[in-house]
Amino acid sequence: MMDREFIATGILSLSAPGVHLADDAEGRTLAREVNEFGAELVKSRPDRFGQFACLPLPDIDGAVAEAVYALDELHADGVVLLSNAGGKYLGHQDFEPLWAELDARSAVVFIHPTEPPIQMLKGLPSPILDYPFDTTRTAVHMVVNGVMRRHTKMKVILSHGGGFLPYAAYRFTTAVPFNAGITAEGMIADMKRFYFDTALSSTPSELPSLLAFADPTHITFGSDFPFAPNSHQFTAWLDAHPLTDQQRHAINRGNAELLFPRLASKAA
Repeated sequence: MMDREFIATGILSLSAPGVHLADDAEGRTLAREVNEFGAELVKSRPDRFGQFACLPLPDIDGAVAEAVYALDELHADGVVLLSNAGGKYLGHQDFEPLWAELDARSAVVFIHPTEPPIQMLKGLPSPILDYPFDTTRTAVHMVVNGVMRRHTKMKVILSHGGGFLPYAAYRFTTAVPFNAGITAEGMIADMKRFYFDTALSSTPSELPSLLAFADPTHITFGSDFPFAPNSHQFTAWLDAHPLTDQQRHAINRGNAELLFPRLASKAA
């Protein structure tokens, strides 16, 4: 797939439902197995692969310990978190020890959606309908609860173009009257700190909104392989979109090189 789509390097991650499938002990064991497997794969082909290490949330102690091990010992390129863990969204105060640890390491954090506590509409699979909403919900939750404001060294990537965040960002600032200590300007600044990938989000209607909102250095290519069998169509839409040469290089590779400096030395 990578050869067919002209992808030089892929940052691999395990998405929904993650590794915490039963109890904390099993979650920690599975996270370690997955992360060590990924580390060996990256070690064998560092030019071809990178790794976002998975963490066993909602087990806070286990997640912190695995983040330290994955980043310090396995030299993972970052970590992957799901949009909610056991129904708790990522702005919840219980997750503060993890954010502090990730920020201390200037970590790259990739957020992928998962099923919300209550499915929106029966008969429509969560990845089709619920996931963009859950991405949006957790991103706004992080902003309103000060996660992005307190932890400015880490870099947070929202998958799938950030859900509806770029499209409705200014609407979300109407939350200001209900939340002491934040301003509309501060909310916009914190939302613009997010990075966004183009997985399933480079359509003729979505890409203009993303380009209008996001910092031009904060948009990176994403494929959603292997879960999206039609991902080629989204790549084709991205290729067909009227971008400058500078924008196209930045989205396809340049911005990723800024996020992951080790990739800058690899052949494009």
